Amino acid sequence: MSDDTIRLVTIGRMLRRRRRLFAVLAVVGALVGYGASLLFPPRYTTSASVLLPGQWEQRELLTQAEIATSSEVVDRAAAALHWSGVDGIDLRDQVGAKATDGNIIKISGTADSPGRAQRLSDEVAQQFVSFAARIAGDTTGSDAATESEALRQQVVRTNRRITDLADSADPGRTVESVQARTELAKLRTTLADAMNKLEQAGGATGKANLVVMGPAARPTGEAPPTRVHLIVGGSLLFLLLAVVGHLVTARMNRRPRTGQEIAGALGSALLGTVDVPGERTASRPEGRGRGARIGGLLGIDTPWDTPPPQASGDEEGRRIRYRRVCARLRDRLPAPRRLLVVVPGGDETARRAARQLVAEAGSDALLRVAEVPVDRPMVPDGDAESGALVVLGAGSRTAGELAGIAEACADAGHEIVGVVVATTVLAPRARADARPPRHTAPAVAVGDDARGGSA
Repeated sequence: MSDDTIRLVTIGRMLRRRRRLFAVLAVVGALVGYGASLLFPPRYTTSASVLLPGQWEQRELLTQAEIATSSEVVDRAAAALHWSGVDGIDLRDQVGAKATDGNIIKISGTADSPGRAQRLSDEVAQQFVSFAARIAGDTTGSDAATESEALRQQVVRTNRRITDLADSADPGRTVESVQARTELAKLRTTLADAMNKLEQAGGATGKANLVVMGPAARPTGEAPPTRVHLIVGGSLLFLLLAVVGHLVTARMNRRPRTGQEIAGALGSALLGTVDVPGERTASRPEGRGRGARIGGLLGIDTPWDTPPPQASGDEEGRRIRYRRVCARLRDRLPAPRRLLVVVPGGDETARRAARQLVAEAGSDALLRVAEVPVDRPMVPDGDAESGALVVLGAGSRTAGELAGIAEACADAGHEIVGVVVATTVLAPRARADARPPRHTAPAVAVGDDARGGSA
């Protein structure tokens, strides 16, 4: 897994082999989300629309949206609502505004109840309209509109009078007539500029007439994130973290998996690979503590990233593999001698392979099995044995643990004459419970042999 590309089949295998753990994590995440929903009260959001008549540019609409949420408008709304313990600073985080198509400003308000949210939105909209009108100087009524129209008519009449005076002046015959025509032209230009300014002022006055498009709708549901959102989000978050954690751990896993890598870590030669029919006890390490029982229930006591077991042939084919290993072992020994079969502690696959190897060796090789703890490896001294044969499951130990076993063998005076790798295979159901044939062989001592005893 450390050098492979992450594929969907890899994630599928992870979900299948860790389904109990992921189910528990999903429930825990849902409980955390539920607890978070209790800490945050439900919130309700609604909005009121304000229409801006006339022609507005996009930047002007954005400016109006900023004005709607300004401190001046929010403080006025807070003073008008008279909510106990709530001021403008508290309301600023509960009010929002955005410009939409059609020159409309949507002002949203969020509160802990539908009624308060509705009142907040309506009040902020009203205060925004009043404040915008005050900024634009919108204090003109019908009288001001009448006076403005009269002024325009007066300017038109004055412009006509200037034209008549210019036509009646003696065109270009005297210096005084030229100066008079020049002064009249300047006066006409001044009046035209005044007329343009008056039209612009009228347009600005029209823009200031903002209109609230009805009261805000009463919210019928909570604003996100709701309790359901928090529960589902917590569950998905825990699942995502679990998946990412498994992938990162598998990517950082540097355990030797092939026979050559394992033999190289032990500093010896690979004698062969043997098959062990898959059983529940063969795939799960021993443990009687509470942690081991919990790990067994959650399915985390076995690696998830190991390749699935391959289908095995018949029993005779598996025995042939053991015989070949024994033959290679005899070829490496100059003379028959006693060997210590070293099995890492907790590796049930390697233990079963060692038993079968001793049974197949018979009287050709005197083998004694010793289970060695991995955390602090201790190999029995070489009183009767003159070498060690290491048997372990594929991908079960790290390179550091294998180096520790090799150092323990050297410290006990045992030369590692070879390495045998045991792999779990799927045996046919009809033959999975078949017992291996009986052979005349020394009894296998496991557990107590690690302290030098024999059976």
